[in-house]
Amino acid sequence: MTRTWYAVRLGLTRGLIEFRQGLTNPQDLWFYLAFPAMFLTPLWFLRDNEVPGTDLPVATLAIPGVAGMLVAYGGLISPGAGLASEREDGTLLRAKALPRGMETYLAGITLRTNLEAVTMAALVLVPAMLLFDGVAPAGINGWLTVLWVLVLGLLATVPLGLVVGSLASSPRTVGGMGFLCTGALVAISGIFYPITALAGWLQVIGQIFPIYWLGLGMRSAFLPDSALAVEIGRSWRTWETVGVLGVWALVGLLLAPRVLRRMARRESGADMAARRQAAMQRLV
Repeated sequence: MTRTWYAVRLGLTRGLIEFRQGLTNPQDLWFYLAFPAMFLTPLWFLRDNEVPGTDLPVATLAIPGVAGMLVAYGGLISPGAGLASEREDGTLLRAKALPRGMETYLAGITLRTNLEAVTMAALVLVPAMLLFDGVAPAGINGWLTVLWVLVLGLLATVPLGLVVGSLASSPRTVGGMGFLCTGALVAISGIFYPITALAGWLQVIGQIFPIYWLGLGMRSAFLPDSALAVEIGRSWRTWETVGVLGVWALVGLLLAPRVLRRMARRESGADMAARRQAAMQRLV
């Protein structure tokens, strides 16, 4: 086994341990449970309302898109916030000082954030399949669609999240700006209501980014063809979903290693101390 693969294996073990610790930490566990409850509660009260132009309840149409949105959120925000936070507290600097430490660190944070994103989506989908009628993948093909959408969606978002964390000056920047930008994209990505209800120029902008395509891919796995009445072109556009998410994945995988290497080279004790001092001043 080469040194790089050994470092990656150590990182994957570290990421799995951190994920398990998060499931037993009361604060992290509350976060896991609060997000699904925040989305499922209002949808429960709207369960008898139908989407105009279809015979589907609002909740049935929205839940797959919400799951896709949470995958995108977990891929874009979680790794960026984690990387920025660990730059500030010195974890990244300590990793840099070890042989193959950066490979170990990146493997760990990638696995942990992937598991967190999938867990968030599952905590919405599993209760929803029990609470709402018609929320279930359409047979084996539906489950296979869920699988490839999740894999391609994470490939399209996690590298970009690491880039954001490398460029951000603090975790607050990632959290604040990340939530703001992600929220704006969610609003024009057809997650809670059909994208066809928006102005044409907003539809174009929404289709540029991964959130819309993650939502569309998940809807194609869960919803009957009658839901196509409110989709663009009355089609699930499977190949377009693969293409757009694939392009974002390629961009992220090409860009992330360069940005991360540059960030790691510039990381120093003086920079870490300055960031820590700035963080302490914000708390005073």
